[in-house]
Amino acid sequence: MRSPDPAPTALDRYFRRIFGDDEPTRLGSGWVGGVASLLRGVLQTVLIASVSLGLFSVARRRRKVLGLMGIFLAVSAMALGGAAVPLPDSVETKFGLGLEWFALNLLVLALIFVPLERALPRSRDQRVFRPEWTTDGAHFLISHLLVQAFSWAALFPSGIIRDALVSDRGFARLGSLPLPVQFVAVLALADFTQYWIHRSFHRLSFLWRLHAVHHSSMAMDWLAGSRMHPLDALATRAGVMTVLVFAGASPSAVALYLAFVSFHAVFIHANFGAELRWLEPFLVTPRYHHFHHAAEAEAIDKNFAVHLPILDRMFGTQFLPDTRWPRGYGVSDGRVASTYLAQILGPFRVSS
Repeated sequence: MRSPDPAPTALDRYFRRIFGDDEPTRLGSGWVGGVASLLRGVLQTVLIASVSLGLFSVARRRRKVLGLMGIFLAVSAMALGGAAVPLPDSVETKFGLGLEWFALNLLVLALIFVPLERALPRSRDQRVFRPEWTTDGAHFLISHLLVQAFSWAALFPSGIIRDALVSDRGFARLGSLPLPVQFVAVLALADFTQYWIHRSFHRLSFLWRLHAVHHSSMAMDWLAGSRMHPLDALATRAGVMTVLVFAGASPSAVALYLAFVSFHAVFIHANFGAELRWLEPFLVTPRYHHFHHAAEAEAIDKNFAVHLPILDRMFGTQFLPDTRWPRGYGVSDGRVASTYLAQILGPFRVSS
């Protein structure tokens, strides 16, 4: 039985009213042109195309805000020099908000996954701006704005391990392997560590209240994976990085692993319905991970692996029916708030 669709939040309704999400989004309606114009306005290489797409959107859509915003960004970038602005010889490293990382990551991921989901969707009637997309967008925004603080906090335990054990006692062995071999080893070691951290978040009451935020999405798409309590994300990243540093992984191998994770973790949450059964024994796919988010009883506490399904097979936690997808998503044992701030504060509230 399919779970009922969640009601749009107040922020969802506001953006829908402003950008006209009740209008058609099919090719030729002006929606694609408006979104592309808005996203691409930050890049000089597509500034002219952004203006053209914005003009097309203005001409085709009743609400003009989306196209006009894209045109404004493109023209502003041109006025400021665009790609002709010279780059500095060096960039001073300092602590600050990750606005540039947020903009770049949003641009790249949206340009990859939005068309992918539109071309081969798992749920054809699911809109790009589905209910609670603004909540997941807030998670995406805040996690990127605080990326430096999160990175420092996640690396702090591994720094202690490195200083106390690795450099003085010669634990750094993984880094001597060739980079391709090292990447596979890092991927396996990281996923093994994450598997057990993940299981503990499902088993222990307080940790589950944090992790339930991630499971509260009732619609799966590329943005849904961003819905995660900061303490949940921090504990997982710190645990994985500590193990990798203890194993002596080289910075190059860790960077390659993080680049892979940044795309694969988004992919497995995507509303992407292409047939990938040939890949499922070796690598977690959207259908595989969607069952981890399923609300049906037989799928609860299954498919903990994020990358390598062999871990679930080894430890008896795999659930993967032959052909079907989950019948519904969400938390089956309680209600999680639908807005960002309430999700952050919710796990700390004492039940009456």
